[in-house]
Amino acid sequence: MMAQHEQNTEFMWKLYYPSTPSFINDLAGTPAMQRLKGVGMNCGCEYTSFPLFDGLRNYSRYSHSVGCALIVWRFTHDVKQTIAALLHDIATPTFAHVIDFLNNDHLKQESTEHGTTEIIASSAEIMEKLKELGLTLDDVADYHRYPIADNDSPKLSADRLEYTLTNMVNYCVAPYEDVQRWFEDLTVSANDEGEEELMFNNPEAAEQFSLAALRTSAIYIADEDRFAMQTLAELLKKHIKRGILDTSDLYQTEERVIALLGSDAVAAADWNRFRQLHRICRGCQHPEAKIIVAKKRHINPCVAGKGRVTECSAPFAEALQRFLDTPLDIPVWGE
Repeated sequence: MMAQHEQNTEFMWKLYYPSTPSFINDLAGTPAMQRLKGVGMNCGCEYTSFPLFDGLRNYSRYSHSVGCALIVWRFTHDVKQTIAALLHDIATPTFAHVIDFLNNDHLKQESTEHGTTEIIASSAEIMEKLKELGLTLDDVADYHRYPIADNDSPKLSADRLEYTLTNMVNYCVAPYEDVQRWFEDLTVSANDEGEEELMFNNPEAAEQFSLAALRTSAIYIADEDRFAMQTLAELLKKHIKRGILDTSDLYQTEERVIALLGSDAVAAADWNRFRQLHRICRGCQHPEAKIIVAKKRHINPCVAGKGRVTECSAPFAEALQRFLDTPLDIPVWGE
């Protein structure tokens, strides 16, 4: 593993809620949830040598999932919604959204959500704990039902908030002290559609958060990020076709997949080339240069009583439009 895996991002949990309720700990301790400790949030990019990803803390789907649950618990104190948030990524494969690239779903990035209900239902440990809590599979299998946990982009939800705040700190986009101040300004209120939504009390905090979130979103569509994800998807596809990997291996851990790649000389050489990627060339005539499109994740949160940030902050409205207009049609090549 790379040096950046030596520290983790679980320090963010204390920000979301002072202590983790026992029912979250119980469910998080099940084998199906523990697997997520071996699935990263940075979609394999952290294994490359691109400077953009140098020094990142280990940020796993497990850390993200518990963080989401704590945010939902803080703002709802509803066990059902909290567990739905905790389990929402339980079906995530290794390297996460890289598999969306493999499945040609990289613009929507939804294919990795498939199988959530089945995995929860197949976990005897989770089903037993749900029974003890008086909950059913239907109560927790679809977090899209609960707008504090999830809602349509560009609204603010616990899911979108958690990975944005953690990545702000992880990528040094904003210091922890700013992230803490912005988080503590949040409340829950009805948006203009009459739906409950996480939103800011203070327009200044909302603008600062939104601009920092946009800088974080720019990393997700950076040439290095897109090229790494596409390259890793092609690598996995190649070695699934060769029989070195099976698609079922993608639902174990990254450590396991890497070990399988290392067991074959051709796959190991491909993995090592991926690990050594350190520089992006743009618009070059290299035979393997490619245009790689990607989902432009962004957030346009509400300010209580004032509408969305684009309505009360011209600087953010202009910055958001520049982001949305960012061209992704320039061929790139990595070496």
